Amino acid sequence: MKNTLFILFLLISTITFSQVGGTKIYNFLNVSTSARQAALGGEVLTLYDDVNQPLWNPSTINKNIDNQASVSYVDFLADINYGSLSFAHLINRHFGALHAGVTFVNYGKFIGADETGIETGTFSARDLSLSLGYAYRIPKSHIHAGVNLKYISSSIENYTSSGLALDFGLTYFDDTKPYIISAVIRNIGYQVSVFDEIRESLPLEIAIGASYRLENVPLQWHITIDNLQKWKVGVQNPSDSQTSIDGETSNKNITILDNAFRHVVIGAEFFPNKPFNLRLGYNFRRGKELRLTESRTFSGLSLGFGLKMGRLKLNYAFTKYHPVTNTNTFTLNIDLSKKTF
Repeated sequence: MKNTLFILFLLISTITFSQVGGTKIYNFLNVSTSARQAALGGEVLTLYDDVNQPLWNPSTINKNIDNQASVSYVDFLADINYGSLSFAHLINRHFGALHAGVTFVNYGKFIGADETGIETGTFSARDLSLSLGYAYRIPKSHIHAGVNLKYISSSIENYTSSGLALDFGLTYFDDTKPYIISAVIRNIGYQVSVFDEIRESLPLEIAIGASYRLENVPLQWHITIDNLQKWKVGVQNPSDSQTSIDGETSNKNITILDNAFRHVVIGAEFFPNKPFNLRLGYNFRRGKELRLTESRTFSGLSLGFGLKMGRLKLNYAFTKYHPVTNTNTFTLNIDLSKKTF
């Protein structure tokens, strides 16, 4: 166990880039399309029995998700539509399983205009990522190492861009233990072709996570510490600003403890082994930066359920962002190894 923790720590400490979402290209890569993951806060790394998880953490690819397929749809913010497809297949017992995934985003139609403001028609924008993943169990250990190779394509009107990226993960999993530990570096890559002469960086993210299943209670806890590549992730919330008697406006300072909690995402899954289960999650950063001081908004909260019916399993998640906008995520998992429904 000590060796496992050392390897996980080494994985995190070897990369020291300072990047965070919102300042890089292809930021859609850091939005989860899995309803189960979204319901648990959106950053879970340790869903070892879910064919969608390798899109986020390739070290969870294993023989137990053989011939599992999944399709997901996210009714995202501002009429943006996300979706993904996942499939895993066990090549053989010696080689292991491969995982393939597609993530796509449709941003809808936009009205184009020239420099004088005259409308020139409409145009569209979309993003696409194709991934192929593989995981390998390190001999004489319970540590699994995995990698995703991703091809990324993006287009806005007549402008296009493409890139390549890697995800790398380590997971400690022992089916005799009630806990799972993971560490992931996501979106290590390069923008191959640019939109307009300027080459941009990909949204690198480093995270560690763990889950623990209680022995006598049908409950599994999940915790993730994300964006370890950058310590100061806190952004001041305009709702926390104060105006003095002289009319000067000042923002509330973000303390060290407050900033630390903004790296944390927690989730709980009730009845995880039953045909019907409930899920609840909380994203501290989202909750702090999107809340309103004058009313209770429940920003940062997410919830959902899973319902298994034969070879099908339906997952749903409701994610609270702001009083005026929320997201709904739907995922349908299909067990193709079963001959009948």
